[in-house]
Amino acid sequence: SSCPRSCVRHQGGPQGPPAQRSSSRHGLDHLRTVASSGERGGGRGEPVVPAGEEPSSCQRLSFSPPDAIKKHQKSLAAWFSNQPSEERQFGPSFSLDAVHVDPVIRESSLEQILKPSPELTVRHQLQRSSRRVISLQNLFDVDACGRQVKNVVLYGTVGTGKSTLIKKMVVDWCHGLLPRFELVVPFSCEDLSHSRVPISLRRLVTKKYQHLRDVAPLLGASNLKVLFILNGLERLNLDFRLAGTELCCDPSEPIAPSAIVVNLLRKYLLPEASIIVTARPSAVRRIPGKYVGRYAEICGFSDTNLQKLYFQMRLSQPGCGGEGGEGSGEQENLVEMLWRNLERQNQIAAACFLPSYCWLVCTTLHFLYFTRTVPPSQTLTGIYTSFLRLNFSGEVLDSTEPAAVSMMKYVAKTVGKLAHEGVMSRQTCFSEEDLRQCFEVEMKTESELNLLEVFRSDVFPFFLTPCVQPGREHTFVFTIPAMQEYLAALYVVLGEKKTLAQKVGKELSELIGKVSEDAAVVLGIVSKVLPLRFLPVLFNLLKIFPRFFSRLSGKDRDTIARTMAEELFKEEDYYNDDVLDQINSSILGVEGPLRHPDEVPDDEVFELFPIFMGGLLSRRNRALLEQLGCSIKNLAALEIAEAMKKTVIRNSRKGLPPSELMDYLFFLHEFQNERFTAEAVRSLRTVNLSSVKLTPLKCSVLASVLGAACHEVAELNLTSCNLDAASLRTLFPVLLRCKVLHLQLNSLGPDACEELRALLLHAKCAVSDLRLSNNPVGVQGARHLAEALAGNRSLSRLSLLHAALGDRGAEEIARRLPENQRLQELNLGYNSLTDASALSVVEVAKKHATLDKVHLYFNDISEEGKRALHSLRMERDGVRALVFLTAGTDVSDYWSSILSTVQRNLPFWDRERVRQHLALLLQDLESSRRQTGNPWRKAKFLRVESEVKRMLAKLQHGTL
Repeated sequence: SSCPRSCVRHQGGPQGPPAQRSSSRHGLDHLRTVASSGERGGGRGEPVVPAGEEPSSCQRLSFSPPDAIKKHQKSLAAWFSNQPSEERQFGPSFSLDAVHVDPVIRESSLEQILKPSPELTVRHQLQRSSRRVISLQNLFDVDACGRQVKNVVLYGTVGTGKSTLIKKMVVDWCHGLLPRFELVVPFSCEDLSHSRVPISLRRLVTKKYQHLRDVAPLLGASNLKVLFILNGLERLNLDFRLAGTELCCDPSEPIAPSAIVVNLLRKYLLPEASIIVTARPSAVRRIPGKYVGRYAEICGFSDTNLQKLYFQMRLSQPGCGGEGGEGSGEQENLVEMLWRNLERQNQIAAACFLPSYCWLVCTTLHFLYFTRTVPPSQTLTGIYTSFLRLNFSGEVLDSTEPAAVSMMKYVAKTVGKLAHEGVMSRQTCFSEEDLRQCFEVEMKTESELNLLEVFRSDVFPFFLTPCVQPGREHTFVFTIPAMQEYLAALYVVLGEKKTLAQKVGKELSELIGKVSEDAAVVLGIVSKVLPLRFLPVLFNLLKIFPRFFSRLSGKDRDTIARTMAEELFKEEDYYNDDVLDQINSSILGVEGPLRHPDEVPDDEVFELFPIFMGGLLSRRNRALLEQLGCSIKNLAALEIAEAMKKTVIRNSRKGLPPSELMDYLFFLHEFQNERFTAEAVRSLRTVNLSSVKLTPLKCSVLASVLGAACHEVAELNLTSCNLDAASLRTLFPVLLRCKVLHLQLNSLGPDACEELRALLLHAKCAVSDLRLSNNPVGVQGARHLAEALAGNRSLSRLSLLHAALGDRGAEEIARRLPENQRLQELNLGYNSLTDASALSVVEVAKKHATLDKVHLYFNDISEEGKRALHSLRMERDGVRALVFLTAGTDVSDYWSSILSTVQRNLPFWDRERVRQHLALLLQDLESSRRQTGNPWRKAKFLRVESEVKRMLAKLQHGTL
């Protein structure tokens, strides 16, 4: 059968594996001879052994790689194993060798690459392909016609992992895992594009790799099996026409670097060399098809199992979750939740088709779960900016265009506009018509259409992907939901959101500014010849408009500041989860039954949008954006901060719900402006974060932000916040400055009480009211708190309601209580105290200088003990014991306080035990009512009895 047209390629060099093996052995022996001859003072790198001479048996037996190549391998391994600073967070053991999952590579053809796509999108990239999967090691195998492949073009869109794959390929060769090649020489096309001086191939090799100075003379003079890697072909402008690039077969001849690349690919220079080229899809057509032996497309992690493997390897690295193996259980749990979410065919599985987004998911989870430093070493905005820097740093959309448009700047203008319109209209799904309106409506020139075509093929799938939600298959969503809010924020902060009048005004201002400069020269000459008085007036008029427009541009910053403040304090978003929990849910999913396709979805929430706006103004993020071609000037950032200050601080004083207050604190962390944060935080005298799950990250943010201003906090409410001992250690500097401290419902045990002991014994402790209700304090915890009471000088109220103290715990408190001089109120209710321990506490309280109120209700006190406690009188004994709803033949002044405490804590108490205690209280009320003859008192008793009966009825029916 005839060979397919796609297989007919121009190939140079020897064919077939046997010849290769023979030439391979000869090439290395030849290299050893040349190297030793050079040491003995031989010629200028000329071969000593003729090219066709067979090496001796002795030479074959002593075969080993030359020292020069060993040094080269060591140098390359060190260079290509270096990871970006963003990778250091994953633990000291993280390396490219330890954590790498090869993406799927499918064989392709030029016809498939050039096939026109009728739609704006590239939907077909996410569909399963019937094309043959090929491994990295087999890229140079013979093609379908049996021809040995010498030139391979490896292409893929942004984020598919081209550069990482090449890094891994080089490192594998350095470690002997790619024996097909005796020498690998990687070149960066970006590096080559900056060189304009003619240079020979041999000189280029030694210039980039000095260890190869003894090997370079052999290029073209031996059968050494060499692989050239050309990474990022889109950075080079290549001309394969003879009129544009002359033929050159001499590796010692100085020519332009682009000419070297062209002649290598033509197989006119070093025809025996193998070459692998990486490129974005739009650049593949720059190489004529006859010079390419195989096209291969990197298809990312199109297999979900590869995504799972990547997540497991990343998040299970030793040291990833903390020092000394901390967090290993949490790491396993994270991986398990990710797996379950992927198996649900969630949108995240479509996002993680791109390895880059797998990296972003892992980095975000690491930030959410393993941040413990104060202040946190990263910001969420910084993670997203670093993510874009890793993928787009220095990238131009099309190197053939003279304007050299920054790829990220183009994305901010186009995709950012789409993202912003979606945020403003609360829209996350976009139709193809929406995309056309965003990308094509302003296309006017050939250059703009060319840029759009490159964007469609290379960049579009990185940001937008088909929606997998049933019923929305024909729409597109942002690959990661938070990316929409990030790009919308970038669009606004860069000042791209302009009205038509502002755009025209800016262009007119620049035009008149240039005209005024030229007019100044002309008018200066004319005024010397014609002394006309109106010329200076005309000249000044030309200068007025640019000055006027510069004032108007200052209004843009006010608009940005106002937008940020309005979005930050939207009342309709007040009772959502905080943004960190929202991000966590978007990655790990929400446990529970899946939503029915016909069920009305919840309203979209965009609370990250203003937070990203603030984060992008931080100095570090502005520096990263500068590398991406998106400049935000220092003066602009300062003016926006000043314009925003009054509005933000005024709104924060209104009393925000806990989740919204957490968002506000996170915004201040992301903003990274210490002066602004200190001024904003001073206005927060009461901080209520009750029921906000305070993860280690949130504790770090809270400690960092509230630590910006060393002011006294009147009240800090951390009720039901999932705190533990580590949380208290993180928050220690903040807790010191709080007057009223709510720590109820946090499962704080003895280890946490040890931290509280250190807090209360600190010389600068300001805590006067500490509430530890519904925590498993226990006997050991009571011992720590008793020690703290003995030495504390600030505490006046301590609540240990339902703290599992028992008699021994109460005795520990009573034993050290006489050493305290400040306590006024002590709550030991619902702690299973018996008569002896209750009475011993009361006896100590009688002698205490300041303690006048002890809560003892809902304890196991007998009738005899009740009578003894009933007999206490404030005027005589100096203490009041709150045990009952009665006080002799009258209703206790504290009956409503006791019942409200019961009602408030009922969801966390044993209902049957509460029912028994309420029944006893009701009997006591009825007995006291029968003993009094005062009708007013009887009426009060009946009112309280009705309240208790109502609570009992609700308990019985399970409605309380």
